[in-house]
Amino acid sequence: MKRYGSVIRVKPDKLEEYKQLHASTWPEVLRMIAACNIRNYSIYYKDGLLFSYYEYVGENYEQDMAKMAADPMTQEWWAVCKPCQEPLESRQDGEWWASMEEVFHFG
Repeated sequence: MKRYGSVIRVKPDKLEEYKQLHASTWPEVLRMIAACNIRNYSIYYKDGLLFSYYEYVGENYEQDMAKMAADPMTQEWWAVCKPCQEPLESRQDGEWWASMEEVFHFG
């Protein structure tokens, strides 16, 4: 199992819309997240930033992420969520959410 953290800005005028979207996340999207071996997925908010945490329990992360990206319902979901978000300038090429370095874990 590997832990992942990432961060992105949420547009101030879109915060409530983003919260509402995630209060009623589409079941097909949740099923795809589970099918791609993601567990304990959480998104937190603070001071204009969204922090995402999840645990990956699969064997081939790149393959599972490609499977998710190819899913039509997931693509629709992302299209609805993306207007609420503003990526960090410091993100890596190809990233929307900026990957974070884990500097401490206890457990």
